[in-house]
Amino acid sequence: MTDEIKRLKAENRRLNKIISGLSPSLEIMLKRRGFTIYRKEPSDDLLTPDRKYKAAFFNKLKKYSFRLFLRDVIKHQYSFTLEKVTRYATIEVSAQYIDFLLKAGLAEAFGKGYRLTKRPVKSFGETLEWFVSRLIKNDFHAEAAWGVKFKRPRVGGDYDLLAKVDSSLLYMEIKSSPPKGIYDREITFFLDRIEDLSPDISVFFVDTELRMKDKIIPMFENELRRRYKKTITAERIVRELFHINKKIFIINAKENISSNIEAVLTFLWHREFEIT
Repeated sequence: MTDEIKRLKAENRRLNKIISGLSPSLEIMLKRRGFTIYRKEPSDDLLTPDRKYKAAFFNKLKKYSFRLFLRDVIKHQYSFTLEKVTRYATIEVSAQYIDFLLKAGLAEAFGKGYRLTKRPVKSFGETLEWFVSRLIKNDFHAEAAWGVKFKRPRVGGDYDLLAKVDSSLLYMEIKSSPPKGIYDREITFFLDRIEDLSPDISVFFVDTELRMKDKIIPMFENELRRRYKKTITAERIVRELFHINKKIFIINAKENISSNIEAVLTFLWHREFEIT
């Protein structure tokens, strides 16, 4: 059975490569929209280990508790103890996470505790963007780039993640902050970038397991009402995954990130045929 699964996965990769070759590259898709990449995938605040531990680090990032743990480590990067980074996991699990950081060379002993070997790191944002980009490449065999900046004066800021999914352009805004740390202007900038870029799929992802209906969805609906002078509501797909007119998707990390992205794509590609 294992050999058969390996053979099917290899065949799937081969077919995806063929399909990908029949459609324009991500760079060409952007260029046809008038966008040329000026810079991408910065490393100033990227927290990743050497190649030997990179796969293990990537797999650990699939756990919500490890991502929350890393946020706390970054918050106390100059000096932290086990007790300071156990808010979201047990002491035993947090101790295992610290051991991994030490082995991977991401942390070192310091005084009565530890500190990051790379300092300063402003936030968890770049590392989360790197992780989600790699997740999309691995799980959906899509071409992707993160932290993309264009030489365009109309709309500033970085595009957190851009991907070519089959023949569609996907743009994803990635928020490492919980909902309480997200403000109206971030929704405004996200919608501005959508209007400028015209992606086929737009996703606003918040790395949280909290409800999206409490704050994030109302902010979207308020901004849409302000822009278009009419009520546009976000509709639930499943759990805390929502869509706006089947073009804009708002998701969180409940269950797991990959399955939520898959739910969006499944909804998009296999929604029921509508007779008008």
